[in-house]
Amino acid sequence: MRHHPGYARLETLTRRGRALLGSEVAIMGGAMTWVSERHLVAAISNAGGFGVIACGSMGPDLLAAEIEATRGLTDRPFGVNLILMHPELDRLIARCTELGVGHFVFAGGMPTREQIARAKAEGAKVLAFAPSAAIGKRLVKAGVDGLIIEGAEAGGHIGPVATSVLAQEVLPAIAEVPVFVAGGIGHGEAIAAYLSMGAAGCQLGTRFACASESIAHPRFKEAFVRGSARDAQTSVQVDPEFKVIPVRALANRATERFREVQVDTIRRYRAGELGYEEAALAIEHFWAGALRRAVVDGDVEEGSLMAGQSVGMVKAVEPTAAIVDTLVTQAAAALERAERLG
Repeated sequence: MRHHPGYARLETLTRRGRALLGSEVAIMGGAMTWVSERHLVAAISNAGGFGVIACGSMGPDLLAAEIEATRGLTDRPFGVNLILMHPELDRLIARCTELGVGHFVFAGGMPTREQIARAKAEGAKVLAFAPSAAIGKRLVKAGVDGLIIEGAEAGGHIGPVATSVLAQEVLPAIAEVPVFVAGGIGHGEAIAAYLSMGAAGCQLGTRFACASESIAHPRFKEAFVRGSARDAQTSVQVDPEFKVIPVRALANRATERFREVQVDTIRRYRAGELGYEEAALAIEHFWAGALRRAVVDGDVEEGSLMAGQSVGMVKAVEPTAAIVDTLVTQAAAALERAERLG
């Protein structure tokens, strides 16, 4: 148990979040493809936080193996992030249910009432991302147990609204379930601020990508340590008629190549060589391949260095437990300071 004058206040504010997650502290690890696998997920949970496996494009058997391997490294709760556009989503939900997964995190859209019910059939908890208060309320009515609001400061695929604005919109409007705030968070001071606004906890990805336990390539981690907030830029949509979800990553050659891929893919679509869905998938495949090149192979020029703007707060490669402890200590200190001044 951590000891600090502001820790009691921190425990009070995170009570609902900790109860939902079953963790010591209400800090979730953001699901990062190729990064959020067994080693980092288990390390976050073992440190008192809540690790989340990034299923990404894994099939049911591969995901099942990852879940079992994670259980071999931790006896604490962790979740599984499932992308709603996955072609085998129903089988993934079924396999997770068979394995007794305790927490589902649905991402990449709005899960249906039926999908939520299937995930909860054996007593699991379900969290989903809410890009607005209105959608958050619909998700609550559909049966989710918790919400995550993630702002444009985050890494990877992002929405158009800043975390601070989403927090002002959603936190006062939704009290039925715990709400976790994500996007651009790299310091405990920000965690304390969002908790004071009504959040039940926070989710961080970029800060954990450089943890000692992360399997990301040393060159990938080095790029994060060197990077600043201004280096984490959003991708450009070259054609307003062809929607592309923006991706935030450290600027490099891959950022430039994405423009070229868009131009060529849209040209082929307009020439009738590709259908709309095929073209959209081809664009998405660019990021999947480029991310693997960076994370696994260490190609920091041609690979995608997906990072949030909090990358400037990543100063070194540290053990996960040290990162969690620092965040908790900073948050408790900020809450104690606010209480003393208020």
